[in-house]
Amino acid sequence: MTRPFTGWHMATILVAFFGIVIGVNLVMARYAIGTFGGTVVDNSYVASQSYNRWLAQADKQAKLGWTPRLSLDPGRRVALSVSNAGSPVPGVKATGLAIHPLGRAPSIPLTFVPMPDGSLLSGQTLPAGRWRVQLSISTGNDTLKLNEAVQ
Repeated sequence: MTRPFTGWHMATILVAFFGIVIGVNLVMARYAIGTFGGTVVDNSYVASQSYNRWLAQADKQAKLGWTPRLSLDPGRRVALSVSNAGSPVPGVKATGLAIHPLGRAPSIPLTFVPMPDGSLLSGQTLPAGRWRVQLSISTGNDTLKLNEAVQ
């Protein structure tokens, strides 16, 4: 003989269900607060004043036709190659900054040395993990700003 389904059974099911939901929400909120690295911009109104200038810079960069490729070599140094229509852009120079996305590690200034194949290699190595690399790539009066993640 089976036992009848009572109000106590329903109450137990509801308490267990909402207990699990609340528990998961508390864990996720703790992870969200613990890993938040800060704001994207400190003042969105001031940032909006630069929006048209940023669009003009992006348009100018797009007209250069440069295709940058960013990677890490086995020694975790940043490797950069810049091409235009499949051939390397001559005389390219770059400087940059490697930033930990969550701000847990100090930023690392990057300087690059030219390699025989026309690519550039950073003199600094990056610790393990994900990094956001902000580069200023230039030759003559042309400049390209690059902001990419490497891992």
